[in-house]
Amino acid sequence: MYRDENEKPDGSRYEMVAWQVPSSEDFPQGLKYSFQYMDADGDTLLRYDNSPYHLDVGRHHRHTPEGDITKLEFTGLSDLVNDFQTEVNEIYEQRTN
Repeated sequence: MYRDENEKPDGSRYEMVAWQVPSSEDFPQGLKYSFQYMDADGDTLLRYDNSPYHLDVGRHHRHTPEGDITKLEFTGLSDLVNDFQTEVNEIYEQRTN
C-alpha cells in the first residue's frame, strides 16, 4: 500500500511501510504500518506503529530512543506519513546542528 525509505547525509535512515490487511480486532482500519527512523548504527531514533501490544497508550503510538511510548492521533495514512517525516526532519536537524 505504501513504502518509502531514505538515507540522510549523516548515515541515519528511515523506512516506512504500510500494508492493507483485512479488518480485524487488531487492525480495525484494515491498515498495518511500521515507520522507523534509525541512526547509522541501526538504533531507533523514532518509530510509529500500530502493533496491538501497547493498547494501554492507544492503538496508534510512537516510540522514542528513551523507551517512551506515546499515543498518536490517527486521522489517516497521509497525515501519518506527513507527521512522521516532519518529526524525522526535526530530529535530524537537532542531531546535526
